[in-house]
Amino acid sequence: MNNTIRLAASISRLIFSSDSAPIALTQGALLLLRVVLGTVMVHHGFDKLDDISDFAESYVAAIGIPFPIFFAYCAAITEVVASPLLALGFLTRPAALGLFITMLVANYHHILTSGFFIPSLEMSLLYAASFAFFAIYGGGKYAIDTLIANALTKLLLNNSEAKLSTQTARVTVSNK
Repeated sequence: MNNTIRLAASISRLIFSSDSAPIALTQGALLLLRVVLGTVMVHHGFDKLDDISDFAESYVAAIGIPFPIFFAYCAAITEVVASPLLALGFLTRPAALGLFITMLVANYHHILTSGFFIPSLEMSLLYAASFAFFAIYGGGKYAIDTLIANALTKLLLNNSEAKLSTQTARVTVSNK
């Protein structure tokens, strides 16, 4: 009976608690989301670059942004460069921030042209929320950023330990 209660408690915690999933599973889900977002977003940038003058006229100039060709290139290049960075988890926060800003402009365009019509806003809102999450949270455990941060931390700790042992040796020598 006691095992049955424990099993029921574990199942209910898994179903109702938001922080009960194993860390590896949670981080794996973040990896999947990051890779899917980066992979499907990159084609939007290539579509813009394919006919940049049409995009600049139809989207950028239509909402009153000055220098539409320049900002059309900014949006396209951001999507082409930042999307693979996001997928890899390299420079995740800056990449996600750039993509988030691009999606804010896309949302603004949708609202100006269609109002709060959900079918036109839906995808750009989902992208914006996802990019905001990664801009705040970072790439997660399975990201190149994490590998670099861990390597830098290890390097800096080793250097500080070496300096500390050198200073300790000097103090020991001077006390003799």
